[in-house]
Amino acid sequence: MITRIREVRRARGMTLDDVARQCSPPTTAQTIGRLETGTRTVSIGWLNRIAAALGVEAQDLVAAGDASELKVAAIVGPGGALAPRKNAIVVAPRPVDGQIALLVAGSVGDYRAGDELWCDTLEAEDYGRALNRDVLVPRPAGRFLFGRLINRDAEKLQILPLEAGGRQQVVSNPPWIAVASRLVRGL
Repeated sequence: MITRIREVRRARGMTLDDVARQCSPPTTAQTIGRLETGTRTVSIGWLNRIAAALGVEAQDLVAAGDASELKVAAIVGPGGALAPRKNAIVVAPRPVDGQIALLVAGSVGDYRAGDELWCDTLEAEDYGRALNRDVLVPRPAGRFLFGRLINRDAEKLQILPLEAGGRQQVVSNPPWIAVASRLVRGL
């Protein structure tokens, strides 16, 4: 089977070691390299493990698959827009379990009307991973609070609203929070 593991890994900006560590259970960079080059046969199990580590569907790793990708036409940097030296692709993001979305109806903070925010839900033991990040916090009666998580202790979270002049809010033990992980903005 011809795979596109290397192509997708590079499009994600990951090294062999990054992918190996993200696999569940973790493996070695050497094993991932052998699976990429075809010196080791890729089973369905390996394909699923590597796809999960890369954040794509297994079909995106198979050369004949109906992959969702965009061809990179140029790379933009301080020197302007340049054609890529090698063929490159961008693999379209796919939602994973536990993700929710926010729609921005009016500009607030760094976000503009029409933006979509993809958020990863976190349980209480993982709240520390969201420090200094934008989070959605559930409140009683179907309300929510959206802002920057600036502090956390055993019993409460301190959220700074994104609006200019907003006052810090304190929330006691929410059942979950969602941390913004991806911004989708139309031009």
